[in-house]
Amino acid sequence: MFRTALRNVLAHKARLLMTVLAVTLGVAFVSGTLIFNDTLSDGYRDQTAKSYAHVDVEATSYDPSDKVPGLSAKALDEIARLDGVAGAAGRVDGGADVADKDGGLIGGGSSGMGANFAPGKDGKDPLYVFTDGSGPTEPGQVALDKDTAEKGGHHVGDTVRVAFRGPAKTYELSGIFTTDDTSVALGDSLVLFDTPVAQRLFLQPGFYEYVTVTAGSGTSNTELAASLRKLLPDDTDVKTGQQLADERAKGGANDASTLSTILLAFAAVALFVSVFLIANTFTMLAAQRTRELALLRAVGASRRQVTRSVLIEAMAVGSVASAAGLGLGAAMAAVVRSTVGVFGAKNPDGPLVVTSTTVLVAAVVGVLVTMLAAWLPAHRAAKIPPVAAIGSAHLPATTRSLLIRNLFGGFITLLGAAVVVAGAGAGGSTGKGLVGLGAILAVTGVLVLIPLLSRPVIAVVQPLLRAGFGVSGKLAGQNAVRSPRRTGATASALAIGLTVVSAMTVLATTLGQSTDRMTTDIVKADYMATASGVSLDTSAAAALRKVPGVTTVSQEQQSWMQLDGIQEDVSAVTPADFDEAIRLPVVSGSQGTLAKGQVAVADDEARAHGWKVGDTLPAVYGDSDKSRKLTVGAVFESNEVVLPVVVSADVIDPNATSTTFSKSYLKTDGSTSEKALADALAGRPGIKIDDRQGIRDEFSGSFDTVLNVLYALLAISLVIAVLGVVNTLAMSVFERQREVGMLRAVGLDRRGVTRMIQLEAVVISVFGAAIGIAVGAFLGWAVCEVMKGEIPGYAFVLPWDRFGLFLLLAALVGLLAAMWPARSAARLNMLTAIKTE
Repeated sequence: MFRTALRNVLAHKARLLMTVLAVTLGVAFVSGTLIFNDTLSDGYRDQTAKSYAHVDVEATSYDPSDKVPGLSAKALDEIARLDGVAGAAGRVDGGADVADKDGGLIGGGSSGMGANFAPGKDGKDPLYVFTDGSGPTEPGQVALDKDTAEKGGHHVGDTVRVAFRGPAKTYELSGIFTTDDTSVALGDSLVLFDTPVAQRLFLQPGFYEYVTVTAGSGTSNTELAASLRKLLPDDTDVKTGQQLADERAKGGANDASTLSTILLAFAAVALFVSVFLIANTFTMLAAQRTRELALLRAVGASRRQVTRSVLIEAMAVGSVASAAGLGLGAAMAAVVRSTVGVFGAKNPDGPLVVTSTTVLVAAVVGVLVTMLAAWLPAHRAAKIPPVAAIGSAHLPATTRSLLIRNLFGGFITLLGAAVVVAGAGAGGSTGKGLVGLGAILAVTGVLVLIPLLSRPVIAVVQPLLRAGFGVSGKLAGQNAVRSPRRTGATASALAIGLTVVSAMTVLATTLGQSTDRMTTDIVKADYMATASGVSLDTSAAAALRKVPGVTTVSQEQQSWMQLDGIQEDVSAVTPADFDEAIRLPVVSGSQGTLAKGQVAVADDEARAHGWKVGDTLPAVYGDSDKSRKLTVGAVFESNEVVLPVVVSADVIDPNATSTTFSKSYLKTDGSTSEKALADALAGRPGIKIDDRQGIRDEFSGSFDTVLNVLYALLAISLVIAVLGVVNTLAMSVFERQREVGMLRAVGLDRRGVTRMIQLEAVVISVFGAAIGIAVGAFLGWAVCEVMKGEIPGYAFVLPWDRFGLFLLLAALVGLLAAMWPARSAARLNMLTAIKTE
């Protein structure tokens, strides 16, 4: 039986090709994800080890709100004089972005760092190797890492603009360096300053955030760390370089692991879709080999041996697909890794890592998925009686088996739908759990019911097929429902992919339009100025106010406070300007109370903590110890425009020592242009001006980006679904050779045969898409209902335009999938086909 199974694989290798491709793609997704994750994890580990190669111990003490914000110069001297210390360097760093020759921030901002150059007695800093020039030793000098200098077109001696808060400052470029710093290796920029300048910019003169220490000969890192803990205050964090490298590597590995989990979820969808293609293929092969399998039974093969024979075929197919998938997965990981740079990011250096675990997972997944999918067809094949060897008829499923299947599918579908509706009504974490459980049940039930649904659904379009395409259309409609199981299995692959896509589309569209509607209602301003990597200080607002035609500039100042013992993010505003630019969606109270020094809070925060208008709450401001009582003057709907707590800047300014100016809203008389506003901020790189449409895109455009990423990740499952349609049609044409020959004999020309196969593919594809869209829309509605308390300005939206696009794409998929089978059918020799058994 083993030899028989292998011979069958070789005899039907063309018909098994699509199955091999489907499993290969699924395994490639899984193995590629694992390889990419292992490569990133190893790369992070190696890179962080390099980053801390020159650091034996690090002592950190950083609290900018304290009178002693870090380690003092005196503490640094004491560390340097400690026994066992070969060298000690004080370090301080913070955000700093470098402008290119055109005035734009290199890397788009928000990823730049600034630090101090801390040379030893030899004039060198062991963390940096200069390839040109030298480190900054004067207040007007800076040094840049090599990648940043190349991106900005900067050379030693050039004038470089560096952005912090307020206008960018100009420095002379003293040197260009390389470093093993992990952030720089991953694409961030780094600018070095003279130590006094860095202290003044990022902390406080005379203080350091941390000190890096090198151990002398004969002193271990753990011994040195213990000595430092005794010397320094108890709140100082002392760790060895190895501990720091391990922590940093673990953080990078966790990021990679999160990405891998998401990718593996999509790989699971792809493999699930593959199951239908595999099951369909082996079902059709078993039907086509009815006489052969019956002969095996007639000469003494038991049912168990027939089942085993089919499963051996599946194992062979899975083994080949696993090997191919592993190779393709490694190639995919390499391509993804190399293309990350296109988006401005970098990966740690190092070779691709293919572990034994990845190889084992690829083998197990490929073989196991194929054998599980083939088990039911194998079980059915074993039931073929020996008497079937007399003829070549394909034995249909019994009425009883279809009845049991339909009853089971109907029950599971109704149960799942009921659970989903209950979850949508319950909301919260309970609702999410119920919707998840109900979705699994409902999708499973629909997949079981698809053969039953195929007849009535396709019957709706059969008159259109007859009217539009004549005999070819009539035959296509009849062929599509001839074998409901086969049609259902083929359509299921598309239905699964489009269920996920449609549910995601409904959720993203609802989120996007709800946010867009909320933003349009709230923002009255004509323009918005936002900062990337820098901060909009009061001088930026003053410059904007001087632009002719600007009537109001409402600057938002972001801070935080302890309100009633709960830490809250705060938008601090100037009430008069704020009223002109922003209309808070007030639920109770009045926006005007901000001018009285009262506080406005978001409704979700108010509900969570039991606050209402008129309540007096104790407030401790930001990073100060000052406190006072604040009265709740308004409760507003939570939204993306402002933070959960809004107060007058007069309340924050005297009490908080550190705040950030993130954006400014501008009202104009209509005579101001976007260019005029940008020109007013020309000395401040990294500041963007958005008009009304830009403001809407800023708050709601991210949903489309996320949705497009999801589409790309789900594309592989749709590719597998296409392979399923191709496979089904190709094998259907093979077993219907005599029928096609007879149709040709009675007058149907080649074009008619081609059209018949194409229309059959389109009908099956659109049927699967319609089922997927319907189920996906239902599940998307349920998810939106569960989350509506978390969606500002919630209003459920069905994206009919995208649903229509999905149906058109499904029809196109059907046409493309039918190209090869239709061509093969049209080229069949008429007489040869008629003689085929």
